[in-house]
Amino acid sequence: MSATAPPQTPETISATPRARPPGAVRLSRGAGLIVAAGLLLAVAVLSICLGAKSLSLADVWHGLSDPGSASYTVVHQMRLPRTLLGLLVGLALGLAGAVMQALTRNPLADPGLLGINAGASAAVVTSIWLFGIGTFDGYIWFALGGAAIATTAGYLVGGGRSATPVRLALAGAALNATLFSYVSVAMLLDSASLEAMRFWTVGSLANATPSTVVRVLPFVAVGLVLALGLARPLNALALGEDSARALGSRPTAVRAVAIVAVTLLCGAATAACGPIVFVGLMVPHVVRTITGPDLRWLLPYCAVLAPVVLLGADVLGRILARPGEIQVGVVTSVVGGPVFLYFLRRAKAVRA
Repeated sequence: MSATAPPQTPETISATPRARPPGAVRLSRGAGLIVAAGLLLAVAVLSICLGAKSLSLADVWHGLSDPGSASYTVVHQMRLPRTLLGLLVGLALGLAGAVMQALTRNPLADPGLLGINAGASAAVVTSIWLFGIGTFDGYIWFALGGAAIATTAGYLVGGGRSATPVRLALAGAALNATLFSYVSVAMLLDSASLEAMRFWTVGSLANATPSTVVRVLPFVAVGLVLALGLARPLNALALGEDSARALGSRPTAVRAVAIVAVTLLCGAATAACGPIVFVGLMVPHVVRTITGPDLRWLLPYCAVLAPVVLLGADVLGRILARPGEIQVGVVTSVVGGPVFLYFLRRAKAVRA
């Protein structure tokens, strides 16, 4: 005899879990994005207020609106450019990390861990060491070229289309070791450029200027548009190449656009403030607990919350070492290391 389902009673119906309607899910995610934007605004205000000399909200307001105020120069020439640059760099690193993790299907992918930031840094150090270039306009193109070469090399060495997370991580570790060894050699051989090169080994927002913000903005803006446009194609690619083609996506073109987006975002960020690691790793993992794997929500959340992490780390570095500061790249490394180990242990637990 075939088994029959037990009769439904009001008690069993009420106890059965019900899926939330799509409209409610979109509403909750949209509300969360608004909250994240509010958090970003709060951290940006703290970034302008706090430093070697703290400013009150009234001082900040007068510094923004009154050219004759005592705080005008501090706000306009130092704090505001630093905050805006941190916002752009954080956005770039967060989006780049999310795109790379989706493209490689590697939850541990990060522009720093896979050698992309190291490639940009090595190219910039080469421009300083061999060609005497010392301006953003000069070495931005070296940074973009170095990031593109490192991205392509890591992807190919890691196995290309057949790449696995482990092979990509090993390829990135090898690239990082090789490129940063080259940077160290260059610093030892050219003592005259040592100070300028040292900036590219830790990552800092301290040298932010209004002109740097203006020059880095177009590269980040183009990378942002490309990354957000990849949301649906990368969602389709996550189902497999055959399924992606059936849904109208072209995997080869998607990969090419993704590499261009990551190159623009990482190259511009590294040229502006040096290599900063772990931001692109931490933020997408945190965001997935809020949005799930859907890149249509994951990418906008990363674009908002990654600057929160970077600016928060920068503010923390300024507070802990007053009247000096700890570079933001050092702070993210100290915080990101334990977070990276946590994700590794959690991944092992899930596989077990």
